[in-house]
Amino acid sequence: MTSSIYQINKGINRSIEFKGLKAQYIWYLGGGLVGLLIFFAIIYIIGVNIFICLAVIISAGTALFMCVYKLSRTYGEFGLMKKVAGKAVPKVIKSKSVVSVRNLLMK
Repeated sequence: MTSSIYQINKGINRSIEFKGLKAQYIWYLGGGLVGLLIFFAIIYIIGVNIFICLAVIISAGTALFMCVYKLSRTYGEFGLMKKVAGKAVPKVIKSKSVVSVRNLLMK
């Protein structure tokens, strides 16, 4: 009988990570870069000087990278989604029924 060799796939069910960016932040950065490319094409076609175009795009790209990396570092993989979902939770639950208030006070 021959011996079978199996490879172990490590990292299954782990989120994607690329150069320190985790999960959805990779998509945010990619979308921002595509937006900057389109913006560059528009302002170049309009006739703005190429050096001004480059200065605007490079500064906006730097701001985009800094912002996305800060979000990734601050909130992690699921933190930003949890923060957005937390805003949907009501701060106070109001009840106009006297019976439910009495039940709460009795406990």
